Amino acid sequence: MTIVWDDLKVFLAVVRMGTLSGAAGQLRLGLATVSRRIERLEAAMGTPLFLRTQTGYRVTEDGAALVERAEDMEAAANSLAGHAQPSREVSGTVRLATAENLATDLILPALPRLQARHPKLCLDLVTDVRTVNLHRRDADLALRMVKPERGHVTLQRLGRLGLGLYAAPSYLAQRTTGGEGAAFDHDAFIMWGEGQSHLAAAIWVEQMLQGRPPVLSTTSLATQVAGCRAGLGLAVLPHFLAQPRGLVCLRRDLGIDQPVWLVTQTDLVQSPRVRAVADFLRDLVETHRAHLAGDAPATC
Repeated sequence: MTIVWDDLKVFLAVVRMGTLSGAAGQLRLGLATVSRRIERLEAAMGTPLFLRTQTGYRVTEDGAALVERAEDMEAAANSLAGHAQPSREVSGTVRLATAENLATDLILPALPRLQARHPKLCLDLVTDVRTVNLHRRDADLALRMVKPERGHVTLQRLGRLGLGLYAAPSYLAQRTTGGEGAAFDHDAFIMWGEGQSHLAAAIWVEQMLQGRPPVLSTTSLATQVAGCRAGLGLAVLPHFLAQPRGLVCLRRDLGIDQPVWLVTQTDLVQSPRVRAVADFLRDLVETHRAHLAGDAPATC
């Protein structure tokens, strides 16, 4: 049976809104139409895509496997529709939310190219992502490592942020734990503060510490990099931040790499100003894909 694109659009809306009524309201369709299209898609796939509960629709394992492919199709359709529109001058303000490390080391060095291309475009860059919620429309789009679970947004996975365990040469020179292959039982560690203890990097370091206190805990990557460079201890850092700063990678693959998501308010996808910034970010991540992932030369 053929899969219809309109059914996939309904599928994504139900995934994001969590209910048929929410999806129907978002898409301005009747409840019966939404239900019928989900049933048709499930029949085409030959498997249930949702668990029907009293509180709403929860995506199944097979449904979750379909989400990324459907989002890729959505992004391609939006891009095609955008290119089909007449070109016009891009102007206005775009509010972009992203992590501070992506802003300072990835976006800002390349921003003059965007400004040269669109001199009347103003970028409002927000790096305190903890206070930004696209569901509340606090930003037009975001480049982030956490996938939103709700909201009327369009998602595209652009790449991967690789993380490794790093140390300064000065720390390694006085290290007494037996060299780079040691189990880190006696190493000093720098880690995230209590407010970020849910992060994968924080959990990994906590497991390494085995109840020992860290030598330093901070609330930002910038201070962790600085502490690591000062020789205070080991730190879990993104490869693209650590490598240019002369830090030594002790372990490359920690199993906690993070996806890089482009998140856009769906009703702004066709806005020329938002599309200009989104295209800039896609090109930027693609250009630096190997560097961000840690697959470039000079990694561990």
